[in-house]
Order: sequence, then structure tokens, then C-alpha cells
Amino acid sequence: MQNINVQALPVAVSPQVTPLFIAKGLAKTYQMGEITVTALVDVDLTIYKGEFIVLLGPSGSGKSTLLNILGGLDRPSSGSALFAEQDLTAANEKELTTYRREHVGFVFQFYNLIPSLTVRENVELVTDIAINPMPALEALTLVGLADRVDHFPSQLSGGEQQRVAIARAIVKRPDVLLCDEPTGALDYVTGKLVLEVIANINRGIGTTTIVITHNAAIAGMADRVLFLGEGRIQRIEVNTNKLQPSQLTW
Repeated sequence: MQNINVQALPVAVSPQVTPLFIAKGLAKTYQMGEITVTALVDVDLTIYKGEFIVLLGPSGSGKSTLLNILGGLDRPSSGSALFAEQDLTAANEKELTTYRREHVGFVFQFYNLIPSLTVRENVELVTDIAINPMPALEALTLVGLADRVDHFPSQLSGGEQQRVAIARAIVKRPDVLLCDEPTGALDYVTGKLVLEVIANINRGIGTTTIVITHNAAIAGMADRVLFLGEGRIQRIEVNTNKLQPSQLTW
């Protein structure tokens, strides 16, 4: 496997027993013309500080809807979602914007970098609005891109662009990192490099991490795996022996 110079974070942070998210009775329906689409049904869930959670399930199982509600991007039709005792379901738009800005980092399948800005400038966009950001160079060092700060996105590989997106997500020191198919557009080797970066952030900084994936092999690196189907959590599995990304095969 290819080696990259990802900044090591020597102090491993174990998941704590302190709840970070508590969801009760979450349900979500959408109206599409005359058709009612049910995305979530009566979801109860507690996620703890520092956990690494993987959400597995087929398309339409409710994974992205659940992630969006926890990230303050969407609201449930019923039920409640608490973040550190803050009721996200009762929050107004201004409060949700503040919540996302101060507490949540997002990583998506597509990198959403601004092509006319350098790597450093793409990351600095977040530092301008964050309360206590780390320097952009520090975030880029953590993802192994300290030597690419003055490059433009078009000069980077797909994996490097995704690592810039991760740096942009973590530069504000978020409590939570939410990743929706972060390796979906990447090849096998590059995908594992990106997973190593995400795992390193979770281990070293203690950032609670939730990853959506269709790839069942990625479940091996999680503390807990949530299997979703038809809008419900069908089962939860605990990994007693977590794998490193380098140990995953698919």
C-alpha cells in the first residue's frame, strides 16, 4: 500500500461513556407529489463522545436522513435529537447554523472544493467563521498535505482533494465529524488512505465520527456498526477488535 506522510497523533483517545447524541423516536417523512416517502421510523439511538460509528444499509434505508438530522441539516417529522443536552429538534434556523458552525464538520463523497482557491485558501474559508480554529497549515499537516498548500484542486488527485475536504472539516476543531460515503468516488488504495486519515483524527483528537458507507468492509474499523433498513435500525454490532484501515480488504 502506498505510504503518505500523515501527521501521527500519538495519544489515542478512547471513546467515553458520556452521551453526545441522544435520539428518541425519530421519524421522517417526505411528500413527493401525492406520494409520502418514509425515511426514518421510530429511531432510538445514543452515541458517545469519541466513538467511531459506521452506518450500513442499502440506498433508501435512512442513513443520510439520520446523518443530516444529527448534523442539523434536516429536521425530523417527529421525535427528538439532543446534542450535549441541546435540543436540535427545537432549535431555530439561527441556532442550527451556530450548531453546525461550532460543533460539526462534514465530509461528503464529492469534495466541493473551490477550484479558483489554493488548498490553504479552501481550508481558511472555515477558519474565518470558526470560533477557535487551528491554523490551516496544522489541519493540512494532520492529513498529510503540508507540502501541497499552494496547489489548486485541479493539481491534486481525488484522494488528495478528499483529504483537503477533511482538513477543511476539522480545522474548526469540531466535536463531531460526519462523513457521507467519503471513499465512494475513490479507488481501493486511495480510499484506504482517506480512511486512515479519518481514523487518525478520531483516535488522536477524540472527534466523534460517524461514517455512512455501502462498503461493509469498512465496518471493521468502527466501535459500533448500525445496520439500517426501511428507515429503522435493524441491529447494532459492537467491534471488540477494531481493525486498522490498512487491515481492511474488499
